[in-house]
Amino acid sequence: MIAGGDGKALLKGVKVIDLTSVVFGPYCTQILADLGADVIKVEAPPAGDVFRHAGKPAVTPGMGPGFIAINRGKQSVMLDLKSPDDAATMRNLLAEADIFVLNVRGKAAERLGLDYDSVRAVRPDIIYLHCVGFGQDGPYADLPAYDDVIQAASGTTSLLPRVDGNPQARYLPSLIADKVSGLHGAYAVMAALIHRLRTGEGQQVEVPMFEAFTSFMLVEHLGGLTFDPPNAPVCYPRQIDPHRQPFRTADGYISIAAYTDRDWGPLFRVLGNPGFLEAPEFATPRDRFHNIARLYEEAARLTQQFTTDDLARRCAEANLPAQPARDIATIMDDPHLAATGFFRRREHPSEGGYFEMRPPVAFSAVPLEPLDPAPLLNAAKSPAAPKPVSLPSINRDKGD
Repeated sequence: MIAGGDGKALLKGVKVIDLTSVVFGPYCTQILADLGADVIKVEAPPAGDVFRHAGKPAVTPGMGPGFIAINRGKQSVMLDLKSPDDAATMRNLLAEADIFVLNVRGKAAERLGLDYDSVRAVRPDIIYLHCVGFGQDGPYADLPAYDDVIQAASGTTSLLPRVDGNPQARYLPSLIADKVSGLHGAYAVMAALIHRLRTGEGQQVEVPMFEAFTSFMLVEHLGGLTFDPPNAPVCYPRQIDPHRQPFRTADGYISIAAYTDRDWGPLFRVLGNPGFLEAPEFATPRDRFHNIARLYEEAARLTQQFTTDDLARRCAEANLPAQPARDIATIMDDPHLAATGFFRRREHPSEGGYFEMRPPVAFSAVPLEPLDPAPLLNAAKSPAAPKPVSLPSINRDKGD
């Protein structure tokens, strides 16, 4: 049974033991924590989760910005699982848990006595979420995996070369495979939790990064290979069109998404050249589709006569999807995010002031409450910190 408790958090009373590191597993358990679950993060001595050391800490080594971003509200317990005493402590934790999340590879988990059968012997109705690199029924089962490896294995590193013609294989500059897999883990474990509430039955859930991310990328990029026999090349042509990029303006760049055929007329009216579409090569929707590169080229030529803000305003008035192509270094100054309180300035008991991103989902019946800051290694939840403050704007000149 799930423990009771006061408060209305959606996952109140759900106890999670988190034996994961880096991003895949912690991103999953962060979602569970944001929804109200009690997450105990088990870390190995002497340094704990290696992601603690990614990025420059403000004060304490091991409290890097990435770690702080995906470990709020958790407790940290350091255990050497090869030690009999610490292994016994782990079993005690599992005996009281609803969910066990681990990213230890299968054979290593067996050696530690943390395979599904061993854990189920301690807690028969446990939900056992195994975050793995590759599906355990395939030839890659025992291989190590990180985000870079999965981007390469899934074919993702071949996408940018298709766009710009540079044959150098390249990663997307994000831990996107880790985070996507973490999302799959979160929904999968909550589905298993609902099954247990209905039936009383726990189960093992496997989320392999390779399969999760390949599925994610091939939604659009399987393309013509969807059919047997194939009827077109691989990839979604619109996504790899070299002309479909942010448009240069007089003072920067802007993204304008003329996604449907009916958007081209309003766009060229905004750009001051509606007659361009009267050429025979653009006479029908089919013609415009087959000559879309020319449309992008002309749009790119015309946008340069406008400032970014002016063109964004004109597009909004014409109901055209458009946003300035913002430098990520200025994202905290975005007026919409300021108005919604997306960035919250908080005080960490040991690290001082920092900014936290609000969970991007909202519930009308049960608002999500701010959590305690990410814990120091082998510490309980950080002591109660002041309530977060949503700032209408961030003035970097004042050191915020």
